[in-house]
Amino acid sequence: MISINDLTFLLGSRALYDEADWHIRPGERIGLIGANGTGKSTLLKIIVGEYSPSSGSISMSKDLKIGYLNQDLLSYDSHHSILHVAMEAFERQNQLHDEIEELLKKIETDYSEEVLNKLSDKQQEFEALDGYSIEYRANEILAGLGFSTADQHRPLNTFSGGWRMRVMLAKILLQTPDILLLDEPTNHMDLPSIKWLETYLLSFEGAIVIVSHDRYFLDKVVNKIVESRKGKLTPYAGNYTFYLEEKALRGEIQKGEFKNQQAKIKQEEKLIERFRAKASKAKMAQSRIKALDKLERVEDVDDDNPTVNFQFKFSKPSGRHVIRVEEANKSYPNIEILRNADGLIEKGDKIALIGANGKGKSTLLRIIAGAEGFDGKCEIGHNVTTTFFAQHQLESLHLENTILEELQAFAPKHTDTELRGILGCFLFTGDDVFKKIKVLSGGEKSRVALAKSLTTDSNFLILDEPTNHLDIQSVNILIQALTQYEGTFIAVSHDRYFLDNVANKIWFIEDKDIKEYPGTYAEYEEWNAKRVQPVPTSIPVKQEKEVKPKVEEKAAPNAQQQLKKLNDQLQKLEQEIAAFEHSVKTIEAKIADEDVYSNSGKLAEANAAYATAKLLLDTAQKNWEDLASQIMELESK
Repeated sequence: MISINDLTFLLGSRALYDEADWHIRPGERIGLIGANGTGKSTLLKIIVGEYSPSSGSISMSKDLKIGYLNQDLLSYDSHHSILHVAMEAFERQNQLHDEIEELLKKIETDYSEEVLNKLSDKQQEFEALDGYSIEYRANEILAGLGFSTADQHRPLNTFSGGWRMRVMLAKILLQTPDILLLDEPTNHMDLPSIKWLETYLLSFEGAIVIVSHDRYFLDKVVNKIVESRKGKLTPYAGNYTFYLEEKALRGEIQKGEFKNQQAKIKQEEKLIERFRAKASKAKMAQSRIKALDKLERVEDVDDDNPTVNFQFKFSKPSGRHVIRVEEANKSYPNIEILRNADGLIEKGDKIALIGANGKGKSTLLRIIAGAEGFDGKCEIGHNVTTTFFAQHQLESLHLENTILEELQAFAPKHTDTELRGILGCFLFTGDDVFKKIKVLSGGEKSRVALAKSLTTDSNFLILDEPTNHLDIQSVNILIQALTQYEGTFIAVSHDRYFLDNVANKIWFIEDKDIKEYPGTYAEYEEWNAKRVQPVPTSIPVKQEKEVKPKVEEKAAPNAQQQLKKLNDQLQKLEQEIAAFEHSVKTIEAKIADEDVYSNSGKLAEANAAYATAKLLLDTAQKNWEDLASQIMELESK
């Protein structure tokens, strides 16, 4: 499909890619990953021809249809409705529609056979291209991406950059290209839209290359990972979780090879040093020196997962109640956000505020931060000191400052050693700290702003989309930092991995009120799925639970019999789970086989088998939990 051979791309004197190879096959769903600055977005631009390689070649068929979503599309402007913009994808259908309209007008006065034949031909071609359903298809995709019916008739230029990006994505999806190149497609999406896009991409028949920092999204959508690192492109057959496991295994093997080679080199150097001074052995020593020079060196394994090794301190802890919101009312023209809403944030709460865009998440954060007017009351607790991080604060960074100077001005109580340690955790090492803010990328500026937020003396953090523009490595660092943070925080983010690893409580806005779920994001998702659509089970345990009063009326021996029966069912279910787990692992190994993932037919068959096996496993595990709960209830009586 697309073949990249010996690709070299120089950025100034630095080689982003150095004789890199990569082959994209039909039907592959690929996650292109790597740290910020390793050239992922640049590679997509090279593929579509916006940049030319310094050397090497990229070959593809001339008729290959590429759909390319990139952040530059944020600047696209139009006074047309977003439905009209999305339907620009149907170039030929639109042209035929206009021609048919003209012919219909012409036929009012000209009944010639020539006009009638033209009209018939155009109508047949329009129907063959499914022209009568294009508006429905555009409606469907725009709705999936979060646009209401009313929104679809609003001009594009009345929407913010994030919503415009969704329109451009809709347009690209409607073009049904042979391959999709998606550069951070989830950056400006809320969780419902991300889930919709996951489902859509799983059914997309062409190839897909996705640059994303959302590891849950990659796990759900891709079946192959390609890592951009040190100028090379390294493939891994599987999703992101498989990549982590496989890379760790490869790292262990490489580390062993490196140690063995280093021991051999030291032994050779000792022999050379020993025989070099002896005339009779000088020739042998020179021969060994040449052999050593020609030896292909195994590199040591770099640690790609730096850890946060500093403690967050604040001079005074807060009181028990951090923020209390009472009878809050907030409206904008034509939209009501909050109505008599109440919420309480207590010391130690680590809250994830989630929900669809437009529900008022950022508005609520600004209300809590005191940066948004509203009707009602928002009381700040005793000794609470607050820091508010939002994306617009990147604009408040002082462009002429170096990174270190920016933190020195903000946190004068910290020593340079402490500040450099903090910056090191955010991947600014060595002379990087002397870079001026003005030369940094968006992701690097985000890391500086986050480092500033976490050097504050505040015991309460308000974080609005802190993971935007961060690569996976930086998200992991932020997770470590917030896990160590002993204060209180509330965060809005669409990164589910981030939310699942930092939050101990979930807030969401529903029916204009602040609702709370006391648990992790994964637990909330499971609870919410049951609440929205209860999942039936295939084991007839529920019926036994429903007639529990009859069981209670029976004598103790019958209760014991019931307990034994449930334990027998549990044991049988455990055997089934073990069998299902074995099936899932077997299919995962099959998907990782190059003969399978390079063959779209075999891969589709394996993916279908995997989905079935995973569903059976998930159902069995859920049934096991239900049985275990019933057994615990009986044993406690």
